[in-house]
Amino acid sequence: MKNSIQFIIVLISISAYSQSPWTQPKNGLYTQVSFTTIPNYDAIFSNSDQKLFGTYSDNTIQFFGEYGLSDQTSLVINLPFKLISVNDFKDPTVNCDENCDENYSNNSLGNIAFGIKHNFYKQKWLLSGQFSVEANTGSYDSVSGIRTGYDAWSFTPLFLAGKSFGKTYIQAFTGADIRTNGYSSNFKIGGEIGRKISKKIWLIGFLDISKSLNNGTINLPTENIQTALYVNNQEYGSFGFKGIGEFTEKFGVTAGFGGAFFGNNVAKQAAITFGVYHKF
Repeated sequence: MKNSIQFIIVLISISAYSQSPWTQPKNGLYTQVSFTTIPNYDAIFSNSDQKLFGTYSDNTIQFFGEYGLSDQTSLVINLPFKLISVNDFKDPTVNCDENCDENYSNNSLGNIAFGIKHNFYKQKWLLSGQFSVEANTGSYDSVSGIRTGYDAWSFTPLFLAGKSFGKTYIQAFTGADIRTNGYSSNFKIGGEIGRKISKKIWLIGFLDISKSLNNGTINLPTENIQTALYVNNQEYGSFGFKGIGEFTEKFGVTAGFGGAFFGNNVAKQAAITFGVYHKF
């Protein structure tokens, strides 16, 4: 299939709040638990449409929270737990005719992120800034090459803008991921438009682009490069839809998927996410 209709790992939270200029009210708390699955893929986006040495499944259980310090300032936290496995792995450096396949898994934390968001203008448009820090809390298995997060700290400044029109809203963001330890940094831009299509349901379309600046010098192990998991110069252009179902004013569910019009070092596979949120 052409890249334009291939699915890609959506590397952003499915939460409509994660890159939103709207802050929580003072002492308000938004929480979401989600599960993302990218099952049974054996190829990635790359210049050569690289095939992997085995079949991978990348699952994530994620907690996202946003707390209002004031009506203009919120704290943000994201806690991912990764469950990554590879089946029928064949080591390309070993000559073997049969009984060479191995199965591996790595279940551990990903990169924990925390940050602060501040609304500095609120007239016809809402303008905010956000600064997040992603900790080097992932793990690496040297035998299988499975990595659950970047071997780096990441610093992400974002400029956020949004406007609501009754049952419709639009929002956009731009910024960067600045990584340590010799990883390349990335330029980020994107946006979404959402509309309440019934009393309880929102439908949201989004565009999200992350483009590597190719300024990194890190030399990762060959085993890690073969998996394409949290390697250098990962980038993507994704588009897709999210849905939000509101059971009550404070409780609901989310779901979403995305497609790609370009990518590098990311999986060619559908990423399906389901979540449950609660507001306090």
